[in-house]
Amino acid sequence: MGTKWVFQFREGSASMKELLGGKGANLAEMTKVGLPVPPGFTVTTEACRVFYAGGGVLPEGLLKQVFAAMQQLELQKGQIFGDRKQPLLVSVRSGSVTSMPGMMDTILNLGLNDDTVQGLAEVTNNPRFAYDCYRRLIQMYGNVVLGIDSYWFEQQLQRMKEANGFAEEREVTVEGWKSLIEQYKKLTEKHAGVPFPQNVYEQLEKAIEAVFLSWNNQRAIFYRKVHHIPDDQGTAVNIQTMVFGNMGDDCGTGVLFTRNPSTGDKALFGEFLSNAQGEDIVAGIRTPLPIGQLERELPSVFAQLAQTAELLERHYKDMQDIEFTVEKQKLYILQTRNGKRTAQAAVKIAVQLVREGILTKEEALQRIEVSHLDQLLHRAIDSSAEMDVLAVGLPASPGAATGQAVFDADTAEQWAKGGKRVILVRSETTPEDIHGVLAAEGVLTSRGGMTSHAAVVARGMGKPCVCGCESVRIDGSAFTVGERTVREGDWISIDGATGRVIHGSITLKEAEITPELAQLLDWADEVRELRVLTNADNPEDARRAREFGAQGIGLCRTEHMFFGSDRLPVVQSMIMAETAEERAKALAELLPMQQEDFEGMFRAMDGLPVTIRLLDPPLHEFLPNLEELLQRSIRLSVLEELGAAADAEDSALAGASEKEQLEQWIRKVRALHEANPMLGQRGCRLGIVFPEIYEMQVEAIFRAAAVCLSEGVRVVPEIMIPLVGHVNELRLMRQLIDRVVERILGEAGSGLAYKVGTMIEVPRAALTARQIAEQADFFSFGTNDLTQMTFGYSRDDAEGKFLTHYVEHKLLPHNPFQVLDTEGVGQLIAWATEKGRAVKPHLKAGVCGEHGGDKQSIFFCHEIGLDYVSCSPYRVPQARIAAAQARIALGGRARG
Repeated sequence: MGTKWVFQFREGSASMKELLGGKGANLAEMTKVGLPVPPGFTVTTEACRVFYAGGGVLPEGLLKQVFAAMQQLELQKGQIFGDRKQPLLVSVRSGSVTSMPGMMDTILNLGLNDDTVQGLAEVTNNPRFAYDCYRRLIQMYGNVVLGIDSYWFEQQLQRMKEANGFAEEREVTVEGWKSLIEQYKKLTEKHAGVPFPQNVYEQLEKAIEAVFLSWNNQRAIFYRKVHHIPDDQGTAVNIQTMVFGNMGDDCGTGVLFTRNPSTGDKALFGEFLSNAQGEDIVAGIRTPLPIGQLERELPSVFAQLAQTAELLERHYKDMQDIEFTVEKQKLYILQTRNGKRTAQAAVKIAVQLVREGILTKEEALQRIEVSHLDQLLHRAIDSSAEMDVLAVGLPASPGAATGQAVFDADTAEQWAKGGKRVILVRSETTPEDIHGVLAAEGVLTSRGGMTSHAAVVARGMGKPCVCGCESVRIDGSAFTVGERTVREGDWISIDGATGRVIHGSITLKEAEITPELAQLLDWADEVRELRVLTNADNPEDARRAREFGAQGIGLCRTEHMFFGSDRLPVVQSMIMAETAEERAKALAELLPMQQEDFEGMFRAMDGLPVTIRLLDPPLHEFLPNLEELLQRSIRLSVLEELGAAADAEDSALAGASEKEQLEQWIRKVRALHEANPMLGQRGCRLGIVFPEIYEMQVEAIFRAAAVCLSEGVRVVPEIMIPLVGHVNELRLMRQLIDRVVERILGEAGSGLAYKVGTMIEVPRAALTARQIAEQADFFSFGTNDLTQMTFGYSRDDAEGKFLTHYVEHKLLPHNPFQVLDTEGVGQLIAWATEKGRAVKPHLKAGVCGEHGGDKQSIFFCHEIGLDYVSCSPYRVPQARIAAAQARIALGGRARG
């Protein structure tokens, strides 16, 4: 017997998701538990993969199995596919393993032709309904299978409605649909070069091929890239008998979430359209009614739907997104899947399900997508801000955004790449707009509901979205609200929590941790083994990070403290110094500034470790641009020749004469110039050549510590020496630190425990970790520089030039500056940790690069036994949950 390509719904289950796709597996599961699912069958994802491997040819034997499955459907329904009297109609839908709403294609009413449409009209005694279904099939088939742009069909539809005075589709008569069908047939032959097929088995074969092909359409590829979905999963095809929501006012279609996908509130949330087919509601063409309208119109159907929603949620242990159709007051469930939701809703629902006894704490933690957690820290509109509200639509995805209005996805992407903030404004978004949604700060649509494409995609991406704002009239590159006009490039703001559309730019405020997130983070802290520290360069960052649960500072980059307007001139004077005395004078001015910073950070972290990295960047970074200095020199020479006074900027140069001082600066900048500053005189090399700089910093740290100790603040200082490549460098710097600390703490009259460690960011340091550990109390892996030096990539050049190309063409699985390269850089980290602990078993080791907030990187850090990760303040919450997820997924780990 050959490969089984086709499974009846009754043959499958939820456990077969990889083979049947998410939709097919769920249809099978719902059939098994006895829900009212229209019968059907699924063509497997394996068939899709073989289809592509064979150059776009359906696998051998597949059609034979499909036709046999159709015969079984005919027996179940008492109808015959292609029959004039009792026609069987089916839908053909995609169904990937990972949910990709709206990204692939669907065809409804397949099986209609010039004969069967008459049979459908007679069987239902509703010709208007039958011909409405037929025109929908021709349009969907023309678009999906034959590749005709939907615009041409929509244009014909609009012309027909206008010619006959029909305001809405429900007003169109049977004659109107018949005339449109003839126009659609001509349009199809004109644009595709072939007639619409009357052979229903040809329709079915081509529809299956088209759904497979849609796996690699542009929007699906883009969506997979954004959401890191493997390209080799493929899609299943679900063929299901049609039920009709467009047979009259006692029919309809809807989408129901078992909880609110925006807020997480435990209440049925959804929308319903009477006398409509399934695609009407998700396409956003008509603005649907709230689900409560169904309760008023068809209370018994609503009661059955509510009961089904409760059953499905408990069965799947998660909030469900359910598609349903009502045909002549009978409920049918067409699909269920775990519902897309905002981060706020995800957290709230996870906590609720634990409290309701449906999930354990560990299961709830595993449900959270940590990369979405920063959505919870979305900005909101400051309630005290003055607002010029233009309109109010549906609050489809929370958060607030300000940007310049743009009216197409390509412009949104282009402007965003140019550094502009944009709001994408559309009548309704389609899957082809996904790149514009991603680029935009937020999305505004004039049509569509809370379950439209724009709403679902924006929620999944964490973008603010206002939908169905019908008072917004879009015309080309502008929209009007009443008498007011907003043109492309004008500033607007949207509030996805209230649906408000606001003229101009407004002040936004930072979000706060919700009680539910606080609870989830507490559970994460009970589980995780990795400590989560923060990267903070000033007291304010330190305070904010502690509010987010940071357990200390893993990296304070002291060079970031020198760029303020009050400090930069002093630093420049220190660099310009020609003698040790001149340099000492400048350092004496910097010392109290540094001390004040460190005092603030010690107070913010009272009792927690504060790891301070001594000065790292090349000195020339603090100096003026050479080109600018040369231009000023030329300008002074011209003024001298003219006998004119120098302008205020040039007069500000101190010294014997303006020109001499400027020439001295030019000489110094040239002297400090390096061909490759990343590999030049920076890090510990700077402290070795100019030890007085590091001495000043260490003195500031421990004077600050002494002050804080006198105030009762618990101080835990850790001094980190950057860019060590040889143990001798660390030994020399440690001696310097110990010498200064002994002097300062001796003056203060009290001892203080402190640590001296190093940042491992040079491959040689990792390889010689056993020697370096003899002089180090801790290792902190600076993964940004370690990645640069291991790959031989300059990050600034790589990300701007070839790295995107590498990732897109799968030369690399990820950008290694965002996700840790475990095979190369990761092995250096693991090696260094193991060799260092061979010398000092309790050597503290952690990561303080950008990877400290990335989930995959955190899993690796847990796996190899690191003690901590350190990340930016706003990534601390997600790092805490990712660390818990790593503990749950990988188990506890013994320190080597």
